[in-house]
Amino acid sequence: MLTAIVTMTLLAALIGLVLGYSAIRFRVESDPVVDKIDAILPQTQCGQCGYSGCRPYAEAIAAGEAEINLCPPGGEAVIQALADLLGRDPKPLDADHGEEKPKQVAVIDEQLCIGCTLCIQACPVDAILGAAKQMHTVIAEECTGCELCLPPCPVECISMAPVKEDINTWKWPFPRAAEGGA
Repeated sequence: MLTAIVTMTLLAALIGLVLGYSAIRFRVESDPVVDKIDAILPQTQCGQCGYSGCRPYAEAIAAGEAEINLCPPGGEAVIQALADLLGRDPKPLDADHGEEKPKQVAVIDEQLCIGCTLCIQACPVDAILGAAKQMHTVIAEECTGCELCLPPCPVECISMAPVKEDINTWKWPFPRAAEGGA
């Protein structure tokens, strides 16, 4: 019994050392510009910009493959912040990708929900909770308002409601360099 415990402990320590060494030796450095761009983006993972999420869009902006004005959820504030960060001129939001709207959250009418799970499969941030043939509900704190759950719903029981502004949801607007003199 004692031999087995000592053997398992030594094996766990050896595996831990190998994993620690591997993490250091094979670490992939990320581009700090991409990290800064990604931090500015709203993290809705909605795909309205034409990319599968905010990180791929940030990588495309950093590589010069995408414009800074393709993010409807971020709107003018994000465009301005990206322009300031990258030293570019701000452009108006590209209308082909949508229009700027206030932050919204999905709401499921639980009386109409048939439990098909199509909305769960479409949600990129796992903000919808439910099981097959059971009603579903949205975890409002997790919902990014991407609207990707709307099209697959066969009974149209999902609607979007504006997020009520309170102390937890209000944010300072991005500063503008031209106004602040920075």
